[in-house]
Amino acid sequence: MSTATGKVALVTGAGSGIGQAVALELLSHGYSVVLAGRRKERLEQTRERAADKNRALVVPTDVSDEQSVLDLFAEIERVHGRLDVLFNNAGRGAPAVPIDELPVATWREVVDVNLTGMFLCAQSAVRIMKKQQPRGGRIINNGSISAQAPRVQSVAYTSTKHAVTGLTKSLSLDGRAHDIACGQIDIGNARTELAERMVGGVLQADGGTRPEPLMDVSHVAQAVLYMAGLPLNANVQFMTVMATNMPFIGRG
Repeated sequence: MSTATGKVALVTGAGSGIGQAVALELLSHGYSVVLAGRRKERLEQTRERAADKNRALVVPTDVSDEQSVLDLFAEIERVHGRLDVLFNNAGRGAPAVPIDELPVATWREVVDVNLTGMFLCAQSAVRIMKKQQPRGGRIINNGSISAQAPRVQSVAYTSTKHAVTGLTKSLSLDGRAHDIACGQIDIGNARTELAERMVGGVLQADGGTRPEPLMDVSHVAQAVLYMAGLPLNANVQFMTVMATNMPFIGRG
């Protein structure tokens, strides 16, 4: 695969899991990558794993905070002067409890990160991409297969991921006039720290608890790399990457 020398990418939630894997994949193919996330020490760990650390910029960021996001994009403009790819990845879940037991504060925290955070990052990315030369860029939103079908007791996470699909479609439509492409990757059971619990068994739709298979997170990173590398006159609108035998088609 060809390299992307000179292209600048931003990965949110880059300190662990899918974000870290994607950031390292982009770095290994010539991108300069801005690593954003709440925990500076985890971002530094990602940077230390890069073959060329000089192309990795650490910017601690809380995507749910408007000023923090504005500061992030100001730093991108200061250092790089442009942005070619945003991998809008930062997200969080909530405890698996019935809806009547979910605190409203927890619901709001999930919405703030998974939806408002993605909106804020996309908004600032569009502002840069509209005015830069060459004009345009690409936004890739991390949906989840929960954007298509829910798990049991996941009302906050599922609701936000369904909303991300609406955000993706709106960005795709509104971005056309400015050479901004937007796509979404829906991921199921990639092997990360958060997904390891699947091996021990998770609640299923029939009320039982069963272990689920995982796939290597490198497959997700390679998929995002492919999406990012397309010319702006081509777009992967939606892609689903999942462990083949996990309960999803038919949810069982």
